[in-house]
Amino acid sequence: MAAQELNEAQLARRDWMSLLAKAPAAALARRWGGLGLAPEFDWLRAPEIGAVMVRGRAGGTGAAFNLGEMTVTRCALRLAGGDVGHAVVQGRDRDKARVAALVDALMQGAHAAAVRRDLLEPLRAEIRTQAEARAARAAATKVEFFTMVRGED
Repeated sequence: MAAQELNEAQLARRDWMSLLAKAPAAALARRWGGLGLAPEFDWLRAPEIGAVMVRGRAGGTGAAFNLGEMTVTRCALRLAGGDVGHAVVQGRDRDKARVAALVDALMQGAHAAAVRRDLLEPLRAEIRTQAEARAARAAATKVEFFTMVRGED
């Protein structure tokens, strides 16, 4: 589905699912613990570990090619209220997948504002701060090369 065909709710869900998948497990667990929520749920698909094929494109626009496999953990659950949450996270972390699926389900219900305010936005800010610090460390090692013109034509 092309991005222009997605509605606002789908784009918002894509955004928080991406954030949950990319978040460090320790940061997600810490933020989740701070919420104090323990919703009851039933597994639709218990956390299972598998592999997905990662595809790439030369220069971002060339023909697609298989880059290699990546280990992922996926799960799906249903809250007592009926909201369904899904998660696919990199690696073999069943607990991170469970928490991500719970957050996904809660974001579709009455707790969405609190979860966004107390978990997603602080997590996004923490990840952004870490990325900026990493970029600053990398920029400190940048070497500028230049060529001096010798006056000859």
